[in-house]
Amino acid sequence: MKKSIPFGILLIVIVLALLYPSVTLTTIKDSKIDTGDTAWLLVSTALVLIMTPGLAFFYGGMVSKKNVLSTMLQSFVCMGVITVIWVIFGFSLAFGEDEFGGFIGNPGTFFMMKGTLGNATWELAPTIPLILFAMFQLKFAVITPALITGAFAERIRFNSYVIFLCLFMVFIYAPLAHATWHPKGFLFGKGVLDFAGGTVVHMSAGWAALASAIYLKGRNETSHNPARISYVLLGTGLLWFGWFGFNAGSALGSGTLAATALATTTTASAAAAMAWMFFDILRGKKPGVLGACIGAVVGLVAITPAAGYVTIPHSLIIGIVAAVVSNLVVIWRTKTSIDDTLDVFPCHGVGGMVGMLLTGVFAHQNVNSANTTGNGLFYGETHLFIIHLITLVGVSAFAFFGSFILLKITDMISTLRVTPEEELAGLDISQHDEEL
Repeated sequence: MKKSIPFGILLIVIVLALLYPSVTLTTIKDSKIDTGDTAWLLVSTALVLIMTPGLAFFYGGMVSKKNVLSTMLQSFVCMGVITVIWVIFGFSLAFGEDEFGGFIGNPGTFFMMKGTLGNATWELAPTIPLILFAMFQLKFAVITPALITGAFAERIRFNSYVIFLCLFMVFIYAPLAHATWHPKGFLFGKGVLDFAGGTVVHMSAGWAALASAIYLKGRNETSHNPARISYVLLGTGLLWFGWFGFNAGSALGSGTLAATALATTTTASAAAAMAWMFFDILRGKKPGVLGACIGAVVGLVAITPAAGYVTIPHSLIIGIVAAVVSNLVVIWRTKTSIDDTLDVFPCHGVGGMVGMLLTGVFAHQNVNSANTTGNGLFYGETHLFIIHLITLVGVSAFAFFGSFILLKITDMISTLRVTPEEELAGLDISQHDEEL
């Protein structure tokens, strides 16, 4: 009976598609849709999508050989599961008409992509079609739960993981996206600046990763050699490439702001890669491929909330500081009993928090006029920094404790942890009957 449930859900999706074909054409007089902006967002959407396979290689190369395929599939499956949820009601939860005081959208607003056909636009992106904005934001929703998987790699049942990622999407990601990016969202109204997802994506994934590592406890075999460091290098390249769509695409147009975001993204990542590697040398280690790759990704994470709000020189600072802080947290984590397999919390969670705080330090209104909150602490103003500090605490608590509850609920529905025998055999064989 249980085996028929997933396919049964897809049959329900077919019925919904027949009942709600969403063929009504939306026609807006004096539409401002711009072909140049539309072209750039089409490209950006594709760039952000390639980040998820990139993440699959990035994570897959770091685990043991017997768990490479299972780890990669945990990222890849998000492209399927989250897309279906997003089309049905996920986009509405994140960007639909405001409900409950700026914390969640009405699931019926864009149900089955209702109202997205024609020249309809999103209110904060009037120069691109609404359906394109929906698909661009979908790619953010796809990669966020995929980021979490590195924390519980090598010990989670695949079926249970799919249940958890659905719950995470509905109860953690969508409320944070709505609160932060919807014009009537609670955090948006307070003046929180998150250009491309430091709060919504990286902090939520990072704290969920920590909750997962604590809840699932340690692996029986914690020491292993990375299966394919070349995979990690390939994954880093794909992530860096795709991140230009992630950050520069979040300008929602092809103008100067997109160019600024692209430049800050490049420089922060480069500086972080060097900082991680040089800090390792300072600690007496040899410079390594893994260190350079992890550092580059930490820089990308940290600049994400700040990309369209800070100058290029300050992006260098953000990259360097984030790399050193994350490196130190990795060192701390290894001295605890927390088995965050691929250090998702130290890299994505901490990197996102550092980026959020430094946005409050270095943001300037000359970079982005949409910043109406004020300049950062570096320029003698305190308002933005204090808002970001308070938000950091609130979002951290929500993401951590909310994820912990969802893990418990998932475990009650379907056991999360594989058996010791399945873990010893490797998840590629025990969960998928495949091997590298």
